[in-house]
Amino acid sequence: MALVKRFEELICWQKTRELTNLVYDYTELDAFSKDYGLRNQIRRAAGSSMHNIAEGFDAGSRNEFARFLRMARRSASEVQSQLYLAMDRAYITSKQREVAHNLADEVKHMINSLHKRLTDTKA
Repeated sequence: MALVKRFEELICWQKTRELTNLVYDYTELDAFSKDYGLRNQIRRAAGSSMHNIAEGFDAGSRNEFARFLRMARRSASEVQSQLYLAMDRAYITSKQREVAHNLADEVKHMINSLHKRLTDTKA
């Protein structure tokens, strides 16, 4: 297996970037864009997930990287919760929520896999 030299090479970071851009697309929709509180909160949560992966990659130790991955995973869960509110408020459709929620699930699964590799005592 090739050694990852940059956070941009991490598939989980790439997928989280995709999720973040999808959240930005959704929050630019007319009604959603006017709910400044929810719009800003969901954008911050999505960005936090992406940025914590990057920051953790350069944290200097496996334990620190693992800690940042846990924060990234929690932020992805926050996005999922906020998607329900956006759907409840009719800012996005149930299909849009499902697409983003599934992408967030994929992100969390990838983060979990990387976290397990980092914290496996045999690694």
